[in-house]
Amino acid sequence: MIRPARFESNPLTAQSNRFQGKTDMAPEAQQAAALKEFDALAGTLRDAGIDVVVVDDTPEPHTPDSIFPNNWISLHADGRLVLYPMEAVNRRSERRTDIIEHLHDKLGLLVTEIVDLTAHEDSGHYLEGTGSMVLDRANRIAYACLSSRTQLDPLGDFAQRMNYEVVTFDAVDSDGVPIYHTNVLMNVGEKLAVICDAAIPREDQRAAVLGQLHETGHDVIRLSYAQLEAFAGNMLELRNHQGERVVAMSQQAYDSLNEEQLGKLRANGRIVSAPIDTIEMSAGGSVRCMLAEVHLPRA
Repeated sequence: MIRPARFESNPLTAQSNRFQGKTDMAPEAQQAAALKEFDALAGTLRDAGIDVVVVDDTPEPHTPDSIFPNNWISLHADGRLVLYPMEAVNRRSERRTDIIEHLHDKLGLLVTEIVDLTAHEDSGHYLEGTGSMVLDRANRIAYACLSSRTQLDPLGDFAQRMNYEVVTFDAVDSDGVPIYHTNVLMNVGEKLAVICDAAIPREDQRAAVLGQLHETGHDVIRLSYAQLEAFAGNMLELRNHQGERVVAMSQQAYDSLNEEQLGKLRANGRIVSAPIDTIEMSAGGSVRCMLAEVHLPRA
């Protein structure tokens, strides 16, 4: 997790992310509120037995979306680390070599290879990490809704180099506007998947996605558009010190779910939630976006 230094709604991402910019707070107020929300979320995760690695952002260069590290980096159990091409120019500075060095030098984790996909930026093609892709790591399947931030060339490069099958589809919000990141509408855990399948307008694509989830043995919780708007699709399944499943989400997401959905989630693992209203309203991302899972092996 990256602790923000100058958090605010990023004007360079507003065109493709209609979930952001829903506050009139001044930038300084956005930062102050987001910092409190960040610290509370990190504490909630630690209380649930999750190892949380927090790295402070730097005031310069100004990276208003640094709180969402999962867009520029993913960390894999075979020791590989992937760097991703990002659409907004001011987001590219979020990629920090000192964070990679911290993983090895301070945490004793093994990085066997850095898979650098960032050259796709030169061609205007983007793939924003586990925002653009929802990874079923166990079955090596990447689900991806195509958008200006999620494009076929870098997707194919990722799939070939990381040995993943890719399931692509189109997805739109309730107004018919393309959804910018796949992790807004779905999450895939070990045995449970959550998806707003109504957001996939093409019947053949919707059937293909649901069919793949069922084929890999996932029980599927289907979300409404209202729940998608509340960031219920932006949850993440983790493991704590005791090896128990923990499902992390925002308080807004939790409050949007009905008792049947919550029952399925509780049967799957412990639910933890925290209010991050300012982060959600200002930047248009939620809890899953704030977490870059560390799957690297010990050195």
